[in-house]
Formats: sequence, C-alpha cells, structure tokens
Amino acid sequence: MIKDNQTHLNRAHVVVDGLIVAGSYMLSYYIKFESFLGDRNPGGRLSMETYFSALYFLVPGYLFLYYMVNLYTSRRALKLWDEFIDIVQANAIGVLSFLVFLFMFKQNDFSRTMIAMFAVINVIFTTVAHGLLRQLLRYIRKKGYNIKHILLVGYSRAAEGYISRIQENPQWGYDVAGILDDYVPIDTSYHGVKVVGTIDQLGDYLSVGSYDEITITLPLDYYDILEELVAQCEKSGVHTKFIPDYQSLFPSNPYTEDVQGLPVINIRYVPLTNSFNRIAKRLVDIVGSLIAIILFSPIMIAAALAVKFSSKGPIIYKQERIGLGGEPFMMYKFRTMRVQTEAEEKKGWTTKNDPRVTKVGGFLRKTSIDEMPQFFNILFGKMSLVGPRPERPQFVEKFKEQIPRYMVKHQVRPGLTGWAQINGYRGDTSIRKRIDYDIYYIENWSMLFDIKIILGTIRYGFVNKNAY
Repeated sequence: MIKDNQTHLNRAHVVVDGLIVAGSYMLSYYIKFESFLGDRNPGGRLSMETYFSALYFLVPGYLFLYYMVNLYTSRRALKLWDEFIDIVQANAIGVLSFLVFLFMFKQNDFSRTMIAMFAVINVIFTTVAHGLLRQLLRYIRKKGYNIKHILLVGYSRAAEGYISRIQENPQWGYDVAGILDDYVPIDTSYHGVKVVGTIDQLGDYLSVGSYDEITITLPLDYYDILEELVAQCEKSGVHTKFIPDYQSLFPSNPYTEDVQGLPVINIRYVPLTNSFNRIAKRLVDIVGSLIAIILFSPIMIAAALAVKFSSKGPIIYKQERIGLGGEPFMMYKFRTMRVQTEAEEKKGWTTKNDPRVTKVGGFLRKTSIDEMPQFFNILFGKMSLVGPRPERPQFVEKFKEQIPRYMVKHQVRPGLTGWAQINGYRGDTSIRKRIDYDIYYIENWSMLFDIKIILGTIRYGFVNKNAY
C-alpha cells in the first residue's frame, strides 16, 4: 500500500513539475513580449510558434534533470532548503544547456532575457509547488496514510535519538511500532515506544509481515550478531537500515541518509525501489514487449505449429514461479518436453541430453525461442525485459536457507534475460554464482545497464551452450 501511494504521488509530482515548466515558460514569454512591461513590437522577433516549439524539448529535459538530482527520490527527512538547492542546480544546468543549444544552431534572435526570466520563475514556482506538496503529505500522514511502520532492533542512544527525531517530525510519516532488546525489560518505554520483545524473537516479528522497515540500532559491541540479523532481515525481504551508535566511525557515502545529523545507513541500496526508476523501467517494458511481440510474431507462430504437430500436449506450458515481493505467478513458455506428471516436473532442472525434451523442444531451448511467450508476462506486469530469472517455489524455499542474500532478488521484477544469463550462468550452472550476478545487477541498476544486457543478449544470449 505504501509503495502504491508513493508511486501515485510521484506520478502526480512529475505531471505537476512538467506543467510548471511549461507554464513558467509561457508566462516568461507573455511578460517579455505581450505585457506592458515587455517589448510589444513584433518586428524582427521570432514567431510565438517558434518560441513555444522549444517546449517539446524543455519539458522532458527538465523532468530528466530533476530526476538526475534525485528530486523524485523518496527522502522523507530532506529539508525544503536542500530541495530548493536541487531545484536551482537542475535549472542552472537546464538554462546553460538551452543556451549552448541555441548557440550551436545559431539562434541569435532567441531572447536571452526571456530565458533568464523563465529560469527565475520556474525555480520559484517549482519550490512553492514542492512546499505545498510537503503540506499535503503532512496532512495525509496526519490522517494515517502513507505511513512507514518501523521495528527497532536494539535499545541504545541511537534508538533514542531516532525515536526523538521521528516524533519531532510527524510529516516524515514514520511510526516506530516497538523495540527488541535483550537487556532492557519488556514494556520499558521511551517517549511512548515500548520494548516489545527480545532480539531472538526477530524472526517471529518478521513473519507477521506488518513492518515496512527494520532498523538495527544496536551498539557496536553486538557486532558478532549483526551479520546474522541482517541475513535474517534480508531473507524476509523487508527493507533494512542500520543506525550506528558510534557515528564518527561511519563516514557519509551514497547509501547514507542524514536525519538531522543522525546518519542512517541503508544495508542494501536498490535503485529500483525509487518510484521514478520503477515507472521508467515499466514504460520501457511495455513498449519493448509490444515491439517484440509484433517483431517475433512470425517466429512464435512457426514455433507454436511445430510444437502442436511434433508431440501431444498443449502448445503453451505454464509453470508457477516466484516474482516481485515473493508473489507467485504463472510463467509462459512454449512446451519443449513431453507431458509429465506433477511429480516428474518437480524432480529438478533440465540436464544435458534430458530424455524428457522433444526434438523440437531441444531446438527451441537452444535458440531461446521457447522463452518468447514471456513477452506477454512482461506486458502484463509480472516480469521485466531485464532482471533476475524467476525460480520455482520449491527451489526458492530451498535456496533461501542455503544461499545468503538469495531473497534479495525478489525486490525487483524477474526478467526474461539478465546479467547472470549473458555471463553464461543459465540452466544447470552454479546457483551461487548466478545470485552474485543478480545482486550486482540489483544494486547497480540503471537504464544504460539494462540496454547493455539487452545488447549482450542479442549478441550471444539467444544461443547458449547451457540451455538444454
């Protein structure tokens, strides 16, 4: 629910910012050329159509700049002044880029005064709009919506400091539901937040699934159990943070939030938890899957006929896989094996020269044509063009106990292709190596990285020696 609310807010945020850019530009034109303050002599100046045609580039360009300065990243504790600095920075880059563009195309008649007015007006209006958004969020959160429920692990000075700052700033939308600690008695309260259990009960609280974040606030003398606690939190898929009790030992880095002087270190940085990143990737998935369905439709029709006439059984094979957030979904493939019982299906992966694979199926697997129906999974939002490959439920249950950080892969949508696959880890290969590549992708995601993987798939990912 919180992610959905945040996504809707970010979409509205982007739309409003786009309207402000366009409105500021139009207002600047009016002040410069149409108002009593400006030059109303039309002689020698460019037409209104010429001026307004620049909006086709300015609006998306400015939204991209706002995205680059993290204006759409959820930073609940960020001050309005810091947001203002980001807005000024983006507008400065935008104006300079616009001027360079005009210089390169020798547009000397384009009013520089109007551009300067646009920059000032846009900064003012955008800052005011973001300030009003903060007031709206304050009101929404006061009503109990868009709240993040947090469980603290460890009673310490860091825990007290975090609770105090959260309660002093209700507009952030955080609610500390309780504290787990081994040495402070149950029901001990700090500013109304109670110790509700011991640290070894963390698993029980995680299984309830009512927390949006686990924040570890243990002193550093608990270092020997920190790794175990982090692994336990990540296995559950809940976002985890660590607030050090000894702040001087932790310098700032890209994965640290500053909560009014209190550093909050994110255990794992996942770019796709950002709503703008998710929306951008989803739009690429929709467009890409539609293009792929149209482009590969002759191949898919030929494959469907080959499967139909080569062996008995359905053309499309549906299999339950685990996707985003650990939710199951039905993944589509062209059937490449003879029809099996449910018990036979659960025996394991396909191996080299597997007798269950038909002759047509072997060709479809080798060329990855059998995966093409997953373009429909992508279109329907269950998968992405690029991401970790989804696994069957029984293997997820097995691997999450055996392989550290395995469940991290479910923080993003599974993909048709991925970083592990184009590096050769596909089929009957090392699952540990595959997870290492998947986690690297998740932590280093960017649109350029996705493009690199897609190009890598086109280059040597369709035909693969490990695809049996």
